[in-house]
Amino acid sequence: MERKIKKEIIEWAVLLTVIGVIYLGGWHTEVIGRMQQVVLSTGIISPDYSDEEKLAAYDFWLEDIDGNQVDFRSFKGEVVFLNFWATWCPPCVAEMPDIHNLYEQTDPVVRFVMISLDRDEQKAKEFVKRKEFDFPVYFLRSNLPASYDTHSIPTTYVLDKTGRIKVENQGMAKYNTSKFREMLSGLVEAQ
Repeated sequence: MERKIKKEIIEWAVLLTVIGVIYLGGWHTEVIGRMQQVVLSTGIISPDYSDEEKLAAYDFWLEDIDGNQVDFRSFKGEVVFLNFWATWCPPCVAEMPDIHNLYEQTDPVVRFVMISLDRDEQKAKEFVKRKEFDFPVYFLRSNLPASYDTHSIPTTYVLDKTGRIKVENQGMAKYNTSKFREMLSGLVEAQ
């Protein structure tokens, strides 16, 4: 009995040490994100398609990763994949590789707008560089309109050419699916 208790104490000590090292080393977001990537790879978490005719708003400013000011109104009339994320958010980290694959496989006329909500913008820039993501990353330079009022990240919107929100998804999702790519293609081809 005493041996069993000793063994259990040692197992708990090892587990807590590993968790402590991961957390104190700053790797917890990446580790949790990796575990969530496994869930995403199953395809069971897919984005929500909007049935209501909610209008997008374009009156806000961004700054790209190179420091250039961008008026979001410049995206009017285009299909836009708009994602709010942060490096400290495990679900954001989990869905980023899938979004990057979607970006690489999607018609270039679909505009990807990946808005980092990191307070430390340098951390976001280093994350994107380390992961070798080449989709456009932006930072907010004005208040967001109420139509994007979300209290959770990641949050993703897909805007059609007429300025309607076709997808509004709070939380992580697997976007790089044939169904989602077909939906984007349909929005691109629509007049």
